[in-house]
Amino acid sequence: MVIKEQKKRVFIGISGGVDSAVATALLQKQGYRVVGIFIKIEIGGDCSWRIERREAFRVAAKLDIPLYVIDLSKEYEQAVVSYMLAEYQTGRTPNPDVMCNQQIKFGAFYDWAVANGSDFVATGHYAKIKDKKSKIKDEEQESQMIIPKDKEKDQTYFLWAIERKKLARIIFPLGDLEKFEVRKLARKFDLPNADKPDSQGLCFVGDFDFKKFLRQKIGVKKGDVLNNYGKKIGEHDGAHFFTIGERRGFNIQQKTTNEKPLYVVSKDLVKNILVVSTEPLTISAKKVQKIILENPNWLISTEPQIGQKYQARIRHRGQLADCHLEKTATSEWQVVFEQAIHSPASGQSVVIYDQEVVVGGGIIK
Repeated sequence: MVIKEQKKRVFIGISGGVDSAVATALLQKQGYRVVGIFIKIEIGGDCSWRIERREAFRVAAKLDIPLYVIDLSKEYEQAVVSYMLAEYQTGRTPNPDVMCNQQIKFGAFYDWAVANGSDFVATGHYAKIKDKKSKIKDEEQESQMIIPKDKEKDQTYFLWAIERKKLARIIFPLGDLEKFEVRKLARKFDLPNADKPDSQGLCFVGDFDFKKFLRQKIGVKKGDVLNNYGKKIGEHDGAHFFTIGERRGFNIQQKTTNEKPLYVVSKDLVKNILVVSTEPLTISAKKVQKIILENPNWLISTEPQIGQKYQARIRHRGQLADCHLEKTATSEWQVVFEQAIHSPASGQSVVIYDQEVVVGGGIIK
């Protein structure tokens, strides 16, 4: 008697958007046993999850797969929201999408999926997982995260903090596709959300008014907006709400006839002052050559090589800059750039690459 090999079971997060819908359809075409999971996140009275859940059920019905709803609101509140509030209160600029991927999508959800019998966990991220023979033991496979085909949609910047051991059980079905191809496939598969606009904003809660949420949680503290010459030209609701390079959220009272966008180039938390300029990345901006990493995480099998040439970026879709790594006298990892870079924001991420391979990253200290 010939026993057929059991098909591998994949739990995929279906958000209601087109990317996760196409990712689900592709897994189904590849012969996996696909189970859809909608992750409910509700904070601050936000109810957009109900709309997205309805879209997720429509996709699941079209593809004839089961869809389950798991509520991770409590975990999100503890791991993501509390982290963001703490960072903003100390004047740093947190990256909630990095924390959301680490603690929720590839934390609580990943752990739940594996505990409930899933062989793999998938999402609609634009990234790739590549297996290669391990240099340590030839019989083992080493999984690496690499840059996807669509460089504009590349989301590896937000994925550096995932535990390396989890990579072998993660699938990113969209890694070899560009966005226009994903849309084309959505129409080919006749998915109900094929023409749905891409969502923007905070991880899971989309266009949620996060600034308003922060004001409710932290409180408003009026302060002055100064120009490069130290002259007051406006007001803001709290220096801790702003990051270097931001150009929205403050009120300018003294305007000129030749208006140009104004960017935050420095802030003083003690005096509660913002300094703004029309030239954020020139003489007004801070330039640094070295960045110390907090909480570094490496996605390669061994620690990075000291002195080896790598590339790094300090913001999503930011330009890759040549660098190497060092360790300080206190054994902290330090990124040393070949050319000084502009305006790194404390609390944001530095992600390090070896060509197309994601080496890992850390938080800007």
